[in-house]
Amino acid sequence: MSELFAVHTSPVLNAPVLVVAMEGWVDAGLGAANAVASLAEHPPATDLVTFDSDHFLDLRARRPMVRIVDGVTTELEWPRTQLRHGHDQAGADMLFLVGPEPDYHWRGFVDAVVQLCLRHGVRLVVGLGAFPAAAPHTRPVRLAATAPPGSAELLAQVGVVQGELEVPAGVLSALEVALGDAAVPTISLWARVPHYVSAMPFPMASAALVDGLAATSGLQLDSAALRAAGDRARNQVDELIAGNPEHVAMVAKLEEVIDSSEGNALGLHEVPSADELAAELERFLRGEDH
Repeated sequence: MSELFAVHTSPVLNAPVLVVAMEGWVDAGLGAANAVASLAEHPPATDLVTFDSDHFLDLRARRPMVRIVDGVTTELEWPRTQLRHGHDQAGADMLFLVGPEPDYHWRGFVDAVVQLCLRHGVRLVVGLGAFPAAAPHTRPVRLAATAPPGSAELLAQVGVVQGELEVPAGVLSALEVALGDAAVPTISLWARVPHYVSAMPFPMASAALVDGLAATSGLQLDSAALRAAGDRARNQVDELIAGNPEHVAMVAKLEEVIDSSEGNALGLHEVPSADELAAELERFLRGEDH
């Protein structure tokens, strides 16, 4: 197993919480990426484990970055999937599984992560993600949750996904199943990002994920900076929308639908004409109408 990753340090950890936010799967508005970046920066996290890029990643799809100074190739930065060690605001241990989602050998990767969780006494695994939804930017970001059967009681803290869905899976889903089989409590939090802004950073989703993580895990986390950035982003979107009556009407329709969908964590409602209006608004926000 050790040939799959390199161990940088082996600290003694006290029942850490593992946060999973990997690149390459559903992360509308960079909700998960910016959430985990804020958590790993304050206080700063340190490298614990680096997974073997040659074994897990397609380096033609995820090419390393080269630095060239006056024609001289000075360094090559390889893509890295890592387990990092940090702390919450009170000093409690946290782990972060970050970097590119594996392209190959998912079963080997999942097995390695499970063994690392058991080795370090992880008390809870929380995955983070964000998906485009028929939701307005003028309402608080709602979270939906998924969990393996053994952790189903955790869903009540966030919101139960109603109905039955069959969708392509990311490695986070494979981790959920394997961690459930290993009796490690596991839950994934998914932020709903308005689909018309899903291609741009949406800090309100990141703040909602941080707050959801705090509520689920008991960690002391600060989302103030993300919320301030979210307020600025909302004002910018407000200004873009205000000049077009059709866009204003679309947001009003989304507000009506979301306000009537309490208890439906995914908001699975048909919104009349939303697809056409949302596509038009998305083009507008990207500047393609000019």
